[in-house]
Amino acid sequence: MELKDFIDNLAEQFDDTDASEIQADTVFQELDEWSSLTAMSIIAMVKTQYGKTITGRDVRRCSTVEDLFNLVNEL
Repeated sequence: MELKDFIDNLAEQFDDTDASEIQADTVFQELDEWSSLTAMSIIAMVKTQYGKTITGRDVRRCSTVEDLFNLVNEL
């Protein structure tokens, strides 16, 4: 799994946020569009795109996009 591909997939979960705003060091929970529904979309994306299961607690423990990428990569 490549970080750039993960960022692209993650950016698709944010409908109103420009994809260029989402980088490896982006604190995704601070984006204006962040909500519990976005978290659920990310959990679903990880399951369908990568075949891995993460929880809301896992998402909350991550600060940046790269933290989330590393979590998924380690599973």
